[in-house]
Amino acid sequence: MELNHHIMKKVLFVVSMFWLAGVALAADSGWLTSLPDAQARAKKEKKLILLNFTGSDWCAACKVLEAEALSKPEFADYARKKLVLVLVDFPLGLKQPEALQKANNRLQEKYKVEGYPTLILLNPDGDVVWTEHGYSGGGSKALIAELEKAQKK
Repeated sequence: MELNHHIMKKVLFVVSMFWLAGVALAADSGWLTSLPDAQARAKKEKKLILLNFTGSDWCAACKVLEAEALSKPEFADYARKKLVLVLVDFPLGLKQPEALQKANNRLQEKYKVEGYPTLILLNPDGDVVWTEHGYSGGGSKALIAELEKAQKK
């Protein structure tokens, strides 16, 4: 019995380290998980808010969007200057806190998101400026061009 307890403690430790690494990675990437926090920051910094509705650990198109556009240095530079980023994730294999799951579900209902990825650009008051369902390709340059065009409307 003692051996099983010891193994279980090691497993929990490893799982918690992966979770913490994921949290740190999200923090380093600049993606928030709270729309109210994002709105406060957007108002203060006079920026727009980009919501990324994703299934980060299972959605193939979401992974391509991340790899080709959202993780690129040019997108990070653009976002730092113009956007407050909010990750609205619906993972299958990653455990999220219940409060975050509920908040994400409310956002999905509010903005009528039916598929992933969905990107929604908001003004600081929460009004929709632009929406893209799916990922049409083109990488970070195409995405930045779409966001720029949306901001000029």
